[in-house]
Amino acid sequence: MNILVVGVGYVGTTTALLFAELGYKITGFDTDIHKIQALKEGNLPFFEPGLDTLLNKHVQQGSLSFTTDPVQAIREHQVIFICVGTPSQADGSTDLTYVQNVSETIGSYMESYKLIVIKSTVPIGTHKKVSEWVTDAQHEHLPFDVVMNPEFLREGNAVYDCFHPERIVIGSDSAIAAGQVSLLYHSIDCPLVMTNPATAEMIKYASNAFLATKISYMNELARLCDQVDVSISTVAQGMGLDSRISRSFLKAGIGYGGSCFPKDVFSLLHTAKDYGIDLNLIRSVVEVNNTQCQYFMKRIRRKLGILRGKRIAILGLSFKPGTDDMREAPAFTMMKGLLECGSYLKVHDPVAKLPDGWKTHAIKQYDSVEETLRSAHAVILCTEWSEYVEGDWDAWRQLLKFPYLFDGRNVLDRSQLESRGWDYNGIGNG
Repeated sequence: MNILVVGVGYVGTTTALLFAELGYKITGFDTDIHKIQALKEGNLPFFEPGLDTLLNKHVQQGSLSFTTDPVQAIREHQVIFICVGTPSQADGSTDLTYVQNVSETIGSYMESYKLIVIKSTVPIGTHKKVSEWVTDAQHEHLPFDVVMNPEFLREGNAVYDCFHPERIVIGSDSAIAAGQVSLLYHSIDCPLVMTNPATAEMIKYASNAFLATKISYMNELARLCDQVDVSISTVAQGMGLDSRISRSFLKAGIGYGGSCFPKDVFSLLHTAKDYGIDLNLIRSVVEVNNTQCQYFMKRIRRKLGILRGKRIAILGLSFKPGTDDMREAPAFTMMKGLLECGSYLKVHDPVAKLPDGWKTHAIKQYDSVEETLRSAHAVILCTEWSEYVEGDWDAWRQLLKFPYLFDGRNVLDRSQLESRGWDYNGIGNG
């Protein structure tokens, strides 16, 4: 079977490589000529461990090809996955422009039945809009089905998540269409949730909102732990042993970021508002996350005093390790606050590059951790890359002007670092 994947960004490229690895012949379509050319040459436009190996393998084998021709792409494929971006708008609602454009393109060029599978994260009810957009663009009435099949990829772990998903969710009003999509995953061993499209759309948002809630819950508790001299890390350990709670997403820090949690939580709040429902808990989750960096900044100011003129080393720019994604990364909120205080910033990240708009006389990115730390008045760990967690902190301490360490991810061993002369400061550690 031949499958067309429309939109070859993070989700689209990963989806295409999953099905290519499962034995299907895949075509990736995108209007971005430069992106398509890079993929044809085996170059990923983003960083994701292990994905480049699969890309080169399937491009060379011919099981994965790319095109910018929508007419040929749509007419030659019966199964079409929509994997385009759905960014947030200023009011928190989801911009469905790309989804609409793809839907109308499918309707305009289709000459036979199409099985349209929405992989993009979209608000509840989008499947109906897609059906309307396809129908309105048709030159003659032709049959098609729309199926929701949300993705649950973790950036930095996409390859593993593709082949070892915890569940596959398929939402359709047609049992036949749902069955066809489920057959695409026949060699993947995991629970299969078969439901209607609206429920499938909701499952995606509900999942991300719940994980964001766990993060903000622990961050809010950490603020109390600082006041009562209790370790939030030990609290998390004790909580996580309860199978009803689990250990995941219980680590306090400077908040969540990335392309999913902020966008999806805002979209869920906007959808609820459209239906006259006030999600008080979810609004509080956003409020805690939006103020977590401010809370940490207060701790930094109390320790360092006047920040104007001080050189601060920032370790980590991406919102999490294993990716170069800097969207909504807490590191940038921290850097903005420090720059407003008049600090000079020395930054480092193993993969992510400082955006051009951030390159000023007051901030510079260095190639090595050692260069970044040299003569700094303090260091702030913003992303828990293994290069930092497993780094030579004994040697690094000698490079700083003062041994102030602010662990924004609570991943370093406080007692060990303090015994070696560091002035350690975490979040929720008393």
